Amino acid sequence: MRELEALEAEHPQLATADSPTRRVGARAHGGFAEVRHALSMLSLSNAFEQEGDNDRERYREVSEFERRIEQTLGRSKAVFSVEPKLDGLAISLRYENGVFVQGATRGDGETGEDVTANLRTVRAIPLRLRGEDWPRVLEVRGEVIMLRKDFEAFNAHAREHGERPLANPRNGAAGSLRQLDPAITARRKLSFFAYGLGLAEGMELPPSHSKTLQKLREWGFPVSPEVKTATGFDGLIAYFKSVGAKRDQLPYDIDGVVYKLDDYLGQREMGFVARAPRWAIAHKFPAQEQSTTVEAIEIQIGRTGAATPVARLSPVQVAGVTVTNATLHNADQVARLDVRVGDTVIVRRAGDVIPEVVRVIPDRRPPKTHPWHMPTHCPVCGSALVREEGEAAWRCSGGLVCAAQRKEALIHFASRRAMDIEGIGERFVDALVDFGYVHTPADLYPLTLEDFLEMKRRADERDGTTPETVKAGKIATKWAENLIEAIEASKRTTLARFLYALGIVHIGESTAKTLAGWLGRLEWVRSMPAAILRELPDIGAEVAGSIEAFFKQKGNREVVDALLKAGVTLGDEADPSPRLQQKLSLAVLLEDAGVNGIGHRNAELLASHFPSIAKLHGGGSSHWITAGLSQNAAASLDEYLSNPQQLAALQEAEAAMHSLLAAIPKHASVESLPLSGQTAVLTGTLSGMGRDEAKEKLEALGAKVAGSVSKKTHFVVAGEAAGSKLDKAQELGVEVWDEARLLALFKQHGV
Repeated sequence: MRELEALEAEHPQLATADSPTRRVGARAHGGFAEVRHALSMLSLSNAFEQEGDNDRERYREVSEFERRIEQTLGRSKAVFSVEPKLDGLAISLRYENGVFVQGATRGDGETGEDVTANLRTVRAIPLRLRGEDWPRVLEVRGEVIMLRKDFEAFNAHAREHGERPLANPRNGAAGSLRQLDPAITARRKLSFFAYGLGLAEGMELPPSHSKTLQKLREWGFPVSPEVKTATGFDGLIAYFKSVGAKRDQLPYDIDGVVYKLDDYLGQREMGFVARAPRWAIAHKFPAQEQSTTVEAIEIQIGRTGAATPVARLSPVQVAGVTVTNATLHNADQVARLDVRVGDTVIVRRAGDVIPEVVRVIPDRRPPKTHPWHMPTHCPVCGSALVREEGEAAWRCSGGLVCAAQRKEALIHFASRRAMDIEGIGERFVDALVDFGYVHTPADLYPLTLEDFLEMKRRADERDGTTPETVKAGKIATKWAENLIEAIEASKRTTLARFLYALGIVHIGESTAKTLAGWLGRLEWVRSMPAAILRELPDIGAEVAGSIEAFFKQKGNREVVDALLKAGVTLGDEADPSPRLQQKLSLAVLLEDAGVNGIGHRNAELLASHFPSIAKLHGGGSSHWITAGLSQNAAASLDEYLSNPQQLAALQEAEAAMHSLLAAIPKHASVESLPLSGQTAVLTGTLSGMGRDEAKEKLEALGAKVAGSVSKKTHFVVAGEAAGSKLDKAQELGVEVWDEARLLALFKQHGV
């Protein structure tokens, strides 16, 4: 190799594309180019083991596959090419005149990514074909994998040097092949097995798949030594059991076997269904299981705040991978399995990828174990863990301060429909968080030009992507200046956008607009209890509880205050809507408290006799019955109010209601909103503003903006290129406004 490198350095004209010195090439800049496959890389249908007393029942999907082929072709006991289903990354290799010119991932089957430079580093892939009888153009399909010994060696080195180990060989192969720097791929030893052909021009191919694989071997491609042929159903199942029995002894991971009708004439006659061939099927193995001991149960907080219990296990080999952690999914699953610390459990890799606890072995449970319960607070940030009624998942409520949710929160905060900070995408967020520049969204606003330039320099050094211009001392700053301007511009926003940007669970744009339109100011949104919030349109108990829980967290409140202190202004804040006067009353609070027997009529009855919660509580059962309540309803109400927490919540809601209603200007009324009670529809393109902005302003004037025209529509605003909605309005005789009339209305009312 050294001699060849010296020769090519002295005589560059002798260096060819297939030279072994070209195994490691230049890094890919800005990602991988797209490659369109000459012939689609199809997926396979799957067959799984089922319950049954014999092989025909247990493997009925395989039996049906074989029967369909034999009936369609009029054969008995068809011959199949059979092979292990390798657990790696499918690729296509293109050769022209025997020389490797391009390699691509499968992608969506039609287009993949050009990973030619990285594939050159895989020494099992020939850069020039052997012999001379190959086609002028040849596409070889196969699987890039990481052998188990190479996977273990890589992880041992990673752990020794404090680096992150790979999760499993499949992830190792896929991740290594998609490195932008081929040198990194070269250091992660990958292997390759060919399993078929795509395009072949300029040669008559062998008549069968098995003979084609033999030809691939002759040309220099590695083919799995486990490839064989089998006849009929019995032959297929015998091969499946044989490979399954030695699965753990194979040098690579597999998750099943593949059956392919061997002769090409029969394949063409069988054809395809959807995106899969009718002449091939993947027969998947059941997930492998092993027993081990639970050393601890810990909580893992995901990017969106979901709290997942994870079992920390004594290390055990499952399907060729050392498993030390296994998901328990959620608290209900832990309770159902009754998993406890110290238990011996059965673990499997779901889909041969994600380790999970399947069941407990009760006979091996040590004495004095205790049932596990979900902790009350997030292990990352200390905020309360909350669980909504009817939901399996618990969530950390510290969305703005929880380190586990930090990146997701920032990406959402900066998104176009939230604070609209152009340029703050996933790549920048990764760097801002990883290098400690940003811990909460409020930290974006003090950032300086120097901060961004330093962050970029550090990110480039870490990733090995420092541009040549930077190395030469030329530092581009325009991108950073644009970011600073975008962050500054985002300070001027609306209440609805701000609420949406906070990333409160269940709060989408529509709900944020409802909160802004009805409550008017941030101070009212953040101080309202769930009992008041759920009285607003389209806000149920679940959503109301999520809002209340968010603002009850100290960390979230501090971040909101920091954002306001940093200069974020909500230009459209207003007084609470006068429509609240029709929505809120003591009777409404009593009716929605959920007390048995206290429906609309009884709630109105109680409110008319007892004008406050204090007087109601002081009245007692005898006075409630005298007022007209039944004995059963009075007993239920007495039980409810005897609970200190429930009584306090009701009193809190009453106080909030009175404060909110008192904030509505005396002269204001529902009828004072110019479009109150009217339904509008927008169609076509508006030149003066976007449709979203027009909708917000119409709603601020009391209108309901619908998506379709009906007899209940009061008017339609038609912009340029208005379509079927305009036709429908004219057909129904609905009033049609042009954009000029809409803008005049907005100007008249100052919105």
